[in-house]
Amino acid sequence: MLALVGAHAHADGALRHFDIQAQAAASALNEFARQADVTLVFSSELVERHQTPAVRGDFTVIDGLKRLLDGTGLSFNQVSASTIAINVGHAANARDPPTGDAASDPASNDNQTKGDSNVNHRGLFTRIAGLFAMSGALLAGGRAGAQDTATPGTAAPVAATDASAANTNTLDEVVVTATAQSTRKLDASFQVTTASLEEIHNVDPSSSADLLKIVPSVWAESGGGQAGPNIELAGYPGGSGAPYVTYSINGSPIYPSHNLSFLDDSSMFRLDDTVERAEMVLGGPGVLYSDGQLGLTANFILRQGSDVEHGDLGITYGSEGMYRVDGFYGGPLSKDWFFSIGGFYRQSDGIRKSQFPADDGGQVTATLSHDLEQGKVMFYFRELNDKNLFIADIPLVATGTGKNVSYSAFPGFNPLTGWYAGTGIQGLSVQECPGCAPLTANLANGRGAGLHTFGGDFDFDVADGVHLSNKAQFTSGDMPTTGIFTGSAPPVTMSAFIASAVAAANANKAAVAAGGLATTGTATYVNGGAVNPNQYVMTNGFWVVDKQLQSFTDDLRFTFDVVPGNKLTVGGYLAVYRSDDTWYLGNNELMTATPNSSLINLTLSNGAIISENGLTSASTFTLIDHYTGRNVALFASDNWRIDQWVLDAGVRVEQQQVSGTIENDTSMALSTNPLSLWNSSVSVPNGTFTSYSCDETLALNNAKECTEFKKTKPTGAIGATYEITDHMSAYARGDYGVHFPSFDDLRSGTPQTENIRNLQLGYRIQTSTLYADVDVFRRVFSGVPFQQFVTTSTGIENIAFSYGTSSTGVDFTEVWQPIEHVSLGLTGNWQDSAYTHIILAGSEGADGNVLQRQPRFQARLTPAYDLPVPWGNVRFQLTYSYVGLRFSDPGNAQVLPSYRTLDAGIISQIGDHFEVRLQGSNLTNELGVTEQDARALSGTSGASGGFALGRPIFGREENIQLKYKF
Repeated sequence: MLALVGAHAHADGALRHFDIQAQAAASALNEFARQADVTLVFSSELVERHQTPAVRGDFTVIDGLKRLLDGTGLSFNQVSASTIAINVGHAANARDPPTGDAASDPASNDNQTKGDSNVNHRGLFTRIAGLFAMSGALLAGGRAGAQDTATPGTAAPVAATDASAANTNTLDEVVVTATAQSTRKLDASFQVTTASLEEIHNVDPSSSADLLKIVPSVWAESGGGQAGPNIELAGYPGGSGAPYVTYSINGSPIYPSHNLSFLDDSSMFRLDDTVERAEMVLGGPGVLYSDGQLGLTANFILRQGSDVEHGDLGITYGSEGMYRVDGFYGGPLSKDWFFSIGGFYRQSDGIRKSQFPADDGGQVTATLSHDLEQGKVMFYFRELNDKNLFIADIPLVATGTGKNVSYSAFPGFNPLTGWYAGTGIQGLSVQECPGCAPLTANLANGRGAGLHTFGGDFDFDVADGVHLSNKAQFTSGDMPTTGIFTGSAPPVTMSAFIASAVAAANANKAAVAAGGLATTGTATYVNGGAVNPNQYVMTNGFWVVDKQLQSFTDDLRFTFDVVPGNKLTVGGYLAVYRSDDTWYLGNNELMTATPNSSLINLTLSNGAIISENGLTSASTFTLIDHYTGRNVALFASDNWRIDQWVLDAGVRVEQQQVSGTIENDTSMALSTNPLSLWNSSVSVPNGTFTSYSCDETLALNNAKECTEFKKTKPTGAIGATYEITDHMSAYARGDYGVHFPSFDDLRSGTPQTENIRNLQLGYRIQTSTLYADVDVFRRVFSGVPFQQFVTTSTGIENIAFSYGTSSTGVDFTEVWQPIEHVSLGLTGNWQDSAYTHIILAGSEGADGNVLQRQPRFQARLTPAYDLPVPWGNVRFQLTYSYVGLRFSDPGNAQVLPSYRTLDAGIISQIGDHFEVRLQGSNLTNELGVTEQDARALSGTSGASGGFALGRPIFGREENIQLKYKF
């Protein structure tokens, strides 16, 4: 395919400023044409696997283009005053055209054309010159089929293999996620956010979940560390995990079920330099394809090899004691075969110091691709082995009441850098069943990941007008969670804890019969020494969870060019997956309410053992279950282009079938000593199993756990985009989607299938100084299950009920460049979202309450200044973020005040090969609380007592990176 890009003015001898990053040739040529204000004509296939170096500084058009193509194997011929053809082979003897009154005949001089220096618009002769340029490109090996990206209704050039440094703030950006075929942003009838690898680095995300902050309607709580976030979507129900978020690699979901306890998609994915770009689609036609996600699909496109060897090597140091190495290499393997390999290794002490590595691990990713005569095949492999400290709630001082509550540091506990974990509580050894070996665990294993992922993409033109696409992926591995989970009660003094323990022991008839009434107790540290009666203490759970996962997904589709302007896509989706879980929840420990806590032994005066080796209980909720699932879907969609209209409509029918087993448990004492209270009520699997139909659970509405589920449901979507101009469009969309229950929903007795109706109206525009995308939405959910593990005086309790939601809001994204080198970015959203049709909630929630954890308003403002310097370019940027007031629970009793953060970065490009980054987050050490009393019953709050439990964002962090690119 030929591309004719750019061009209003001619290629005169005046100096122009260029700021083009090293990237794939196709995207670099498009950017060069825009900055030079000239027309470049090239074959997309001809430049597809070429990489260009960075070009920064003031040059003439010809000198700038020479620098851009230096070492790429590409050359150019200037065929008119404003048109340049790109070829392969020896560069033409082009030079800056002198100004003159007449243009020479391009047919008589291939290498240079004189032109009128006053020409400033594209006229008849320019277009004729373009025809000559296209002919020249054809002779150089291109195929026929011209296009002009400035002409409405035409497709953009074929995307190059590696666009990791591209600027994605353009309506000509092509997206491939959650659509039947690739489409330009200009034509998309849904909200889409894109970011190249370079732009991802500029955001400086702390995790793959934290990256989602660039999506205007997403709020990601990343205070838990690298893994285990809560990701909220505007107008979508939530509160725990990320049930409405799919993470995909090259269009294939990493795991096809998205609402499992102790698991979310982002925890199975790490960002590194093997990612070319990210595409994030909210709603839209995503309900039709792949896993049918009705929420957000975050699709990460991998970098691949090309004809030109390219890569990078980076070393990063973080102020928290983080050392990280990143690398990538891609190149040719043989004729039409290409490969790449890359990854990272990182070790960090963590912002919240734990006295052992908080993050330790890495991953490696490799690709192998082959160009076919009528298509392409690509395989990829990713191995992830990472251990990440998991952070839950810490003690805070609460001041005020209701919406006016505020939080500050608990005595002796820095809320920005403190955490209980330390060498004193790092290990666990506890007997969980009669006669069995003790369960052992180590907090250093954290919320880790040990995953193997293998996938492939196959794209092939079966015949004229018939295209086949197949994406398949297999994932297998272990997703363990070993961490400290806070209970429902804030800290108390040691003396107060002893008093409550005495009261509880004296209410235990067996203990009183064996030892009499207790009057006091003796508290000592496990490592020796008496505990001060005024020392604040608390009980926290040492939870040990193991999830063995396996999944296979396949998305097969055929696209037919029915008539000019019409494409029909039909296909199918298959997902087969399983999860084998072993949980030991409880294992409560009595410890100091301090960072790097110390364990405490407590024995009462009557001999009652309240805590032994710090343990006040063994497991109080032991779960062993095995579930397998299969989803099969058929879908069809039709896409029409009629003049300035782009219309699409589609339908999907999907069946989910789940079968599982849950082992029953018995509460028993593991000691014959009636005074051994700490292990007197242990949850022990008993070897029996109960099978129950989910149809019966639904019919009786009895919230009984079930193991057998089978449902078939339809979904549909319709959208329209009107191209007002070639740089402006308006769009409308309506979607109806379903969300099938997960394994945990069945176990919790809430096997409802959720329904969503989503309506969107949007407007996009791009000018020489402004890029903007604004949409308004209306979303209605029904049949949503709520499930929460809460800590009570008798152990772990599972709270479950059902509800609906109703929301209206607006999302906005803009980048404004008021003057050269200065830009101002703004993203965010406003929403009005509430609960509806709550069933059996009691005081835990009520219709009309605000959706939990969702800010009514949030925004990110990013001013940036790019300073050209003789040796390259320096970018200065700040990001000011505002997150409004939220509630942590459906009962709206747990208040999360608004907060503001300030991030900053200085990114320097030094010559063509070196880059230095100095970036920092939360520079003002803002205390922003993202959840409160997570293990307390909804509708209750510890804040009323002066102390509360909450999870703040991380404190200030700075990092510096040196990278070499080639």
